[in-house]
Amino acid sequence: MTLQATVSMSWVSTVLGAAQRQGLAPEALLAHAGIPVADLKAQRWPIDHITRLWRAAATLTQDAGFGLKAGSQVGPASFNVVSYILQSSATLRESIAVVQKFQRLISDGGRFQMIAGERASWIVYHPRQGELAFSPHQLEAVLSAVVSFSRWVTDSGMRPLRAQFSHSALGPLNGYQAVFQCPVDFEQAFSGLLLDNATLDQPLPQADAQLAAVHQQVAAARLAVLSEESGDLATELRDWLAAQLGHALPGRAQAAQAFGMSERTFARRLQNLKMSYTDLLDAARKEHACQVVAHTQRAFADIAQSLGFAEASTFNRAFKRWTRRAPGDYRRIGGSDV
Repeated sequence: MTLQATVSMSWVSTVLGAAQRQGLAPEALLAHAGIPVADLKAQRWPIDHITRLWRAAATLTQDAGFGLKAGSQVGPASFNVVSYILQSSATLRESIAVVQKFQRLISDGGRFQMIAGERASWIVYHPRQGELAFSPHQLEAVLSAVVSFSRWVTDSGMRPLRAQFSHSALGPLNGYQAVFQCPVDFEQAFSGLLLDNATLDQPLPQADAQLAAVHQQVAAARLAVLSEESGDLATELRDWLAAQLGHALPGRAQAAQAFGMSERTFARRLQNLKMSYTDLLDAARKEHACQVVAHTQRAFADIAQSLGFAEASTFNRAFKRWTRRAPGDYRRIGGSDV
């Protein structure tokens, strides 16, 4: 049984802070959302709690740009130890990989995926909602926060090449362009940002490999504790595998280390869940391959190599097994109708 997603209080504070800047007291917002004030003392909230908070904030402020504004306020100290790793990473691409790895310390109400192309790469956000459907303000806040933090760590006016959302526009287009400073599309297959590879791979001004390693040790320890407390190893492992693909093909030992376990303990936990690491990795490779094939023009041989296939022909056979279509056919139909 999969446990409900949860969110850290740092993200809760982002919503409360944005509402306060519009004159809305936290008590009034919580009351409208049906959430007791005492819940502010919790270490984490169920994802449905913060969805209620987003909905209440949108209703009470009547601000179509509430999510965009909330995300734009994200800064260097917004996400505890994860923020410190981001600041000391070597490049923006590496920073995003850190978010993927330690996303759950902020929220496991969604995950990021990097789809690399020859000149630019998509950063895709996949929401993981609870019983309540996400407010579109939540999705807009996430992508707005990515842009805000990226501008801070790069010390530049970084602009995405394109932004897009799976939902319809909530307000005037100029509100979106003011935040993203690029073309913005709606009602698309996924929500994400397209960033130039040169921007992603430019060295960051505060890069410090030694400091980043120290902070990563702290974050890994916290993630291990959180994993043990929730008992939801299967979901966390799927998300972790998805985050690693495109950078490297993660082995079982690497996965065990990332979750703060010995290989023996890791194997025992998976056995208790009646799961195979090989099967989970294969499923993650399928999802990643489908996204990259459908939404980029990246060469199939390059995709094959990045996913650990020795030859393009081996990748083609695996792709046909996954989708019943050749990669070229799948790309022509944009991944639909499968």
